Amino acid sequence: MNYIIENPENCSIITSKVDKLDATNATELKSELVQLNKNGVNNIILDLANTKYCDSSGLSSILIGNRLCKDSSGYFVLCGLQPTVAKLISIAQLDRVLMIEESRDAAVDKLAALNVKIGS
Repeated sequence: MNYIIENPENCSIITSKVDKLDATNATELKSELVQLNKNGVNNIILDLANTKYCDSSGLSSILIGNRLCKDSSGYFVLCGLQPTVAKLISIAQLDRVLMIEESRDAAVDKLAALNVKIGS
């Protein structure tokens, strides 16, 4: 498995263990996001601190997560972006669409500020 999924109350946190989010593993991420959403999870934090590269397949999976959360009245927060991934997201102007935070803690704080209680 290329992703670690934690499920504190009212939110799932997905931590990427891949160096490159590309066509070889983006399908797995999409599947995880869809499955979480089908199970009623509508608030997701995707931590990409370990991911140094992302291609269009990776961006597609990120956008699917964002859409699934938005369509179910939840929030999708991306965090831990490495410079090359952040630059790609900026070039694609997705930084205007996605909720992005510096770190996992900042992402949790962002959800808390949006009145999403995480954990007990």
